[in-house]
Amino acid sequence: MFTCVNMLGNMANQRKARKAIASKGELLLPREAASQLRISFPTIKQWIYGGKIRSVRTPGGHHRIPQREVDRLLFRTRGETSAVRDALVRRVSGRNQLVGRIEEVRLSGLMAEVTLSIGGQKITSIITSRSAREMQLRPGQTAAALIKATEVMILRV
Repeated sequence: MFTCVNMLGNMANQRKARKAIASKGELLLPREAASQLRISFPTIKQWIYGGKIRSVRTPGGHHRIPQREVDRLLFRTRGETSAVRDALVRRVSGRNQLVGRIEEVRLSGLMAEVTLSIGGQKITSIITSRSAREMQLRPGQTAAALIKATEVMILRV
């Protein structure tokens, strides 16, 4: 009987802790957190077990990671909101960015060809297929061509 009451008390404390953390921000699945940090799922599991990143356990024993923990590990943590973080990422000379609509994304092996329509003109960039998949580039989306010297990079906006 004592063990059962003690377990219920611990579960209540765990629930309070989860609610406190959840009230401070969004809880992410480990896969979502790994994607934002651009690391693999096994790596984030190692970080959880090693204490590099804090997590909350669900009643079923699954890990959830507070958005603040992910932000703490990202270079863009200077912004408190998503909009501010996005603005910090795009803090590049305005004359080097051309914003337009994605017309076509062609994936072929390791490379992807992305064509943007900008003011009636077309600009094409060759990027890695992985980058195109991670940014989830699709025709009709808004994106920016970031021009640096002889390179043109695609930035989803």
